[in-house]
This record gives sequence, structure tokens and C-alpha cells, in this order.
Amino acid sequence: MFFKKKKTAAIEQKNEEKNMVPSEAVKLDLLKQATAKIDDAEIVQRQTNNGATFSLVYIQTLIDKERLNEAIIQPLLQSEDQAFIQCISTCSVLRIHSMEEAKECMLFGAVLIHDQGNNEWWAAKLENPLSRAIENSETETIVYGPKDSFTERIEQNVFMIRRRLPVIELKVEKFQVGSNTKTQVQMLYMDGIANPDIVEIARKNISKVNFDMILESSNLSAFMDDHTHSLFPQFMQTDRPDSCAYSLGLGKIVILLNDTPFALIAPITFFHLFQSPEDYVHRWVIASFLRTLRYLSFFIAITLIPLYVALNTFHYQMIPLQILYVLMESRTKLPFTPFWEALIMLVIIEIIKEASLRMPTKTSQTIGIIGGIVIGQAAVEAGFASKVLIVLVGISAIASFLVPNYLVTKATTVLQFLFLILASFLGILGIALGLILLLAHLNGLSSLKQPFFAPVSPLYWRDWNDLFVRAPLPWAKLRPEYLKTVKKWRVSKEEGNE
Repeated sequence: MFFKKKKTAAIEQKNEEKNMVPSEAVKLDLLKQATAKIDDAEIVQRQTNNGATFSLVYIQTLIDKERLNEAIIQPLLQSEDQAFIQCISTCSVLRIHSMEEAKECMLFGAVLIHDQGNNEWWAAKLENPLSRAIENSETETIVYGPKDSFTERIEQNVFMIRRRLPVIELKVEKFQVGSNTKTQVQMLYMDGIANPDIVEIARKNISKVNFDMILESSNLSAFMDDHTHSLFPQFMQTDRPDSCAYSLGLGKIVILLNDTPFALIAPITFFHLFQSPEDYVHRWVIASFLRTLRYLSFFIAITLIPLYVALNTFHYQMIPLQILYVLMESRTKLPFTPFWEALIMLVIIEIIKEASLRMPTKTSQTIGIIGGIVIGQAAVEAGFASKVLIVLVGISAIASFLVPNYLVTKATTVLQFLFLILASFLGILGIALGLILLLAHLNGLSSLKQPFFAPVSPLYWRDWNDLFVRAPLPWAKLRPEYLKTVKKWRVSKEEGNE
């Protein structure tokens, strides 16, 4: 123990000494060495009207070259006795002192300026504004409601949220993740509404991310998930700014990443994965009907084919006589058992679905038609599948797409195969066992340490007005109870009753 403590103390002392080493000063020769094999890096040396010499170091693909001459070069050339910092007024300028700082600024789209007379280095932010235009959301399409969606520019995404929430309580905290990618991350929350404990948990989880490349929001969520091995996401991914603004108003947290159009929303529950932005556009009766239909479709997608296998293998006496005649006739010449018949058809359906996603848009439509009609008809005529199974597989495949969240759609596919295996061994008892295990698993999950199966477990009756049924908006005067928000009331008249 003594040697171990001594060794640990020595390591800590070395780390402290390493941190105390002064940073390397910025030098033009060192910058030339750092950019030696970077073809798009440029080093320019010019003189002002009074004979002072200055150097510019930048990577031309990362800066706005149209503004370079207008905002930096011409003002510096025409300067007389003014300091360099006073000549540049159209862009943000920062004094830099170390090589690491200089490299980081240059790689984020800044122009390094060297005042050789005073031996000072400055960084002028001139980032290339290249970005695609704001377009309609392709993953969460709605008929009525806002049509704009996020882009890959994090500043533009924050603007679209702030335009919907023009209040000073909307706070933004900046982080940087990925030792190589140095991805900019911004966490948004409503001060005075969001639970400070949840905000602190999210803040710590982002700060603890230790990886070299974080390129997408799903990469970050993988390091922040409370349960990494679960099929169900613990963060909601969305590219709709109106969904983010609504979630912030409820007391949730939104996390934005640069260079990705998808934001993360947390904490969420299992039931949020079945909610659509259009639920709050429709009349409450229609929205409730559609939401109930999604839950029913999820249940159909994971149990319909396993139920077919269970009834044909173990419980054929439960099938009505007229339907039994149809099943017996369709399965008379089939060489496979119900399990293998269903398994083969489900695998073929998944192959067709993946192929249609990976192919170009026009070609994918053709593949879907060919796969759904031609292959299905050929399988029946060749004696590989029954007509009843083809119908059930089609219903199950369509039902799985009613869930708005794409990640849950893929989780439904895996659950369908697991339920199929249980049904092939234990029949309906296997399906019941699978449902019990699924409920137990959902009850054990959490999102940012908050219960994933709320408001069912733990039970919050007040939150049921936006669960299976979407109650009229005038009834939703309180924020979700499971979030434990600072400000509970959503109406200003009740603020005094908190």
C-alpha cells in the first residue's frame, strides 16, 4: 500500500509539473512548419502605408475569401499610425498567446494576423458561412404547422429556437467534445423552469465525454445514455425547432451539435417516442385517436406474426373453424413449419426495406413495388409461404412505420424476431413472457436519471392528460410532474399558487 500511494503521488506530481510548463509562444516559423503539407493553407506578407509589416496565416477553405480582402487586407494596407486591432472593425478579433491557441483558431475559420512591429498575434474570425438553406423536415413531416427544420449550422439552429422563445430565461451553455473533431455542443434550457438537478446531470455527462470523434448527435447520446445496451433510445432526436421549443417550455433540455441537423431532447419517457408534433395541431379528439392507433400498431407489429406461429404450432384448437379451414388449405403443400415460414418472410421483408432505403429515391419505389407484389406472389405460387402469412406480414410491416420515431421502428423489428422465437418454443405463453420482460425492461430504464416509464411507473395521474389521450390544451395548465420543474404552472394567473 505504501509503494502504491508513493507511486500515485509521483504520477500526480509529474502531471502537475506538465501542466505548469509554459505554452509555446506563437512564431511564424512554427506556423510554417505546422502548415507545411496543408495545400489549402496560405501565408501572406504585406506592408502598410507607413511601412509596417504584417503577416496573414489562414486556411482558405475554412474562411470567407470574399470578406478577407474587404474586412482585413484593405483596412490594414490603408492604416497609418493606427494599431492593427483598431483597423479591423467588421469582424471579431481575439488576442492569442500560444501556438495551441493559434492552431485551434485557424482550424475553426480564423485568420491569424502578425503585427511584426509589436510582435503581437491576433485572430480575426472569418468563418466560411457555407451552409444549405432551411428546408422542410423529411423525417417528421406534418400537414399543418411549421415547415422549417434544422441545418448543419449550430448558430442558425439556435436562432430558430430563440425566434420561438424570445425570453431571457432561455440559457445556452457551450461545450467542446471530441479530441480530433472538436465538435461544438450547446445545451439549452429554461432557467427558472428546468430542474437544476437534471441540468447538472446533463452538464456532467457532456463534460465526461472522452472520445476522439463525435460527428453526430447519436454519437454523443451513446456516451450519455444511462443504459447503453437497451434497444430503446433515451434521447429524442428531432430536426424540428418547434418540437425543441415546446420541450424547453415543458422544462426539458435540448442539446445541439455543430454539423448535424438533429437535436437531442431529454429527459424523455417511453411514451414520448409515440408522440408527433402534429398531435398538437389536430383537434384533441383526432389527435387522441391517432396516438392510440400508434400504440396499437406497435403492439400489432411485435405480436401479430408470433401469434400466427403460436396458434399454428400449439394452439390451433383456438382458431375458429372457418379460419382453420383457410389456414389448412393454404399450408397444405408448404415444406416449412410455421416458424421457418414466418422467419424467412420476415427476413425477406427486412432485406427489401433496407434495400429501398439505401437505393436512390426513384429506384427505391420500384424495389418496394417489386418486393411487395412480385416476390410475395411468387413465394405463394412456389409454395414457400401461405397466403395468410403474406397478408399478416404486410400488415405487420406497415404497422411498424406508424411509430414516429425511426429508432423505435428498428427496435420493433428486433423485438418481433425475439417474440417469434419465444412463440415457436412456448406458444402464447412465450408471447406473454416476452411482454412481461419488455415491461420490466422499460420500467428499469431511465433518461438523465429520470424514470423512463413515467407517468405509469412511478404513477403520476396528473400527467395522464397527455399520455394515451391528448387532452385539450386549455386543460394542460401544469407541466409534467415527473420532471419536477421549478415552475409548475404554465399559466401566469396561477403563479402565486406555487
